[in-house]
Amino acid sequence: MQKEGLLVATGINNLDNILGGGLAPHRVYLLQGEPGAGKTTLALQYLLQGAANDEKVLYVTLSETKDELTAAAHSHGWSLNKVDVFEMVTEEMELDGTNQYTVYQPSEIELSATTKMILAEVERIKPSRVVIDALSEVKLLAQNALRFRRQVLALKQYFTGRKCTVLFLDDRTQSGEEQMQLESIVHGVFTLEQLSPEYGMERRRLRVKKMRGQRYRGGYHDFVIVKGGLAVFPRLIASEHTQIDHKGRLLSGVGEIDALVGGGIEHGTSVLLLGPAGVGKSTLAIQYAAAAAARGERSALFTFDERLETLLKRARGLGINLTDYIKEGLIEIQAIDPTEMSPGEFAHRVRSTVENSEGGKKARIVVIDSLNGYLNAMPEERFLTSQLHELLTYLGHYGVVTFLVVAQHGLIGNAMHAPVDTSYLADCIVLFRYFEILGEVRQAVSVLKKRAGWHERTLREFRMNSSGIHVGEPLKEFHGVLTGTPDFARLSNTLIAGSDAE
Repeated sequence: MQKEGLLVATGINNLDNILGGGLAPHRVYLLQGEPGAGKTTLALQYLLQGAANDEKVLYVTLSETKDELTAAAHSHGWSLNKVDVFEMVTEEMELDGTNQYTVYQPSEIELSATTKMILAEVERIKPSRVVIDALSEVKLLAQNALRFRRQVLALKQYFTGRKCTVLFLDDRTQSGEEQMQLESIVHGVFTLEQLSPEYGMERRRLRVKKMRGQRYRGGYHDFVIVKGGLAVFPRLIASEHTQIDHKGRLLSGVGEIDALVGGGIEHGTSVLLLGPAGVGKSTLAIQYAAAAAARGERSALFTFDERLETLLKRARGLGINLTDYIKEGLIEIQAIDPTEMSPGEFAHRVRSTVENSEGGKKARIVVIDSLNGYLNAMPEERFLTSQLHELLTYLGHYGVVTFLVVAQHGLIGNAMHAPVDTSYLADCIVLFRYFEILGEVRQAVSVLKKRAGWHERTLREFRMNSSGIHVGEPLKEFHGVLTGTPDFARLSNTLIAGSDAE
């Protein structure tokens, strides 16, 4: 039974988190959204939560049949045995023209009869939770806005007096002014939306539009409908998470790389790996993850552009065996399809690796490979940097080192540019470049920025082969390396001998 004064759980933990703990009891709420947005699924979860608490619950349906509701519940693996379903759908005999009203307006009789039947069922069952689906049917019976408003007000007062917590479902068929009048009556308003991008699966999001006397998390929150109901991903707010002081530095296992970044990367900072395709950005990120795993630290890699099999094969070609680390739970790799996942769900996955430990270890390194793929996951690109800033701040609070891989457009020269400028967000920027010398294409690496301390300002040659990553001495005899065609006074001994195939 629902205890007096306690908030009413919706049956969706993350939705309760957004609401500030749940719904205030004995109040009427409006759940609105276009058909297919998920209203019925949420309403069923709400009632099933009450039934699990041994509460009496009632679903009043004016649009769907009981068989349709049962089938919808069955698709999620639910049983409605403990849910009273009161079906008020037009009988076949009412479709017969001889049974139509001829003296009175149908609304004068049907609305009154409908209301009486609903109230009689409530008196019989005495539920603590009620769902009425849908108000659009009540509006059709009322036929005018004034009568509809009075009817909703009467239902609200009645349910409040019977200590019922009620969800009114609405398809948002009213005009703008009528919708606002309806929203002004109820205690709280939740809106579900279904968005259809030009490519990829539909995106769903919800918003708490109104909640009287209760602090809630505003803004839009992504959600998906899966078997088992709604999975809601609350909008990430970094300031809600306490900052922890983390000491020490992250080492790569390659001495020259650690020297470039001033002795290591401080925990709680973000690193931008910037350069053209194939230059070694992802390889360096993998090197950091593998070195951390060798020390017993856990990493999480989120790859947007590469299949898991390809990544593992490429790592083996560099002498890095990730398979053993994956089996031990020290490295977790998730291949992300940007067309099938919303930004909110992605942030939720990142949070899970940081907050939920695997074998007693929480992720200390997060790799997003690449930011280009993350950009493609955004339904509205102008919000990318805001969401990314919130995610990086949150990870910093937990002492996580975040690697952001960004592929620049172009391969060589000064014409290269990134798809989005996130350089000001990163604490450290590692720049990769191709350069041509004596008819051979080589790679160079340098550190352009590091907020947390000193870093080396030289350019070094960067090479990858079967024995791993090799970094040469500073290219002091050259200038113009970043242009791709350097000048040199003499052939430098600082160049790495051998080839990439070794």
